[in-house]
Amino acid sequence: MSNFFSSIKGFGRSSKKNKQQKDQASLYSSNNNSHLSLRRSQSPVKISQQGHQQHPQQHAQSQIQQQTGLAIQQNVLPLFLCEPFVRTALVKGSFKTIVQLPKYVDPNEWVAQNIFEMYNNLNQFYGVIGEYVKPELFPTMNAGPNTDYLWVDQNGKTTQLPANQYIEYVLSWIGQKINDQTLFPTKSGVPFPPHFIKTVKNIARQMFRIFAHMYYNHFDKILNLSLEAHWNSFFAHFVSFVKEFGLIEQQELEPLSPLIENFAQQGKIIS
Repeated sequence: MSNFFSSIKGFGRSSKKNKQQKDQASLYSSNNNSHLSLRRSQSPVKISQQGHQQHPQQHAQSQIQQQTGLAIQQNVLPLFLCEPFVRTALVKGSFKTIVQLPKYVDPNEWVAQNIFEMYNNLNQFYGVIGEYVKPELFPTMNAGPNTDYLWVDQNGKTTQLPANQYIEYVLSWIGQKINDQTLFPTKSGVPFPPHFIKTVKNIARQMFRIFAHMYYNHFDKILNLSLEAHWNSFFAHFVSFVKEFGLIEQQELEPLSPLIENFAQQGKIIS
């Protein structure tokens, strides 16, 4: 997690800052190369009913806490499925045209480039909330109360890890794969290996698990940072891509299937 990959030809790979140094420039960039700011521009202060000034961020946090408490009391939908958050996005429309293979582009090259860029974005998002993923608060890598993920080591042994350790293992493992020139070749004329797509499927599955954990356990922090539009759009983009190229089995998507179905009804995701 300490360093991003050095620049590699063809992917526009850049260096990653330490996760404690939060990137204030952008977290999720659209395909037209526009960069989206980390926080929304400041709005005028609001006056509470008691007559005290309340900063917009404090007001938003208060609203989030109220809705979270209400959801817990009523035992209803998780926060990320509640209105208006579930409909918040950067742009309207579907990501299908963005993820489709362009003409005259090698399919493996297209998959490799997109996986690399999505990994970078996911890594940066986790860097923003990583300090809150403490082992004493999240002793398991979970996606809600009914789903726990176990880490499988090189010997095939399954181990239950705290969420922060699991995620850092995953990000480090993906980084090693993407940096492997025999797996993600960047030199002209060097072919992708036969097991490339199989490895990419494993990468996509692990990336989804990070999405799921963050949605269920850290969406309130994303809201406090006013990043829900970026996060929702990023996830819709990711799901559209893995569905377009068949990179994740349907059963793996189950923890967030209600959200995916909601995005599909909104037209963000088209299978």
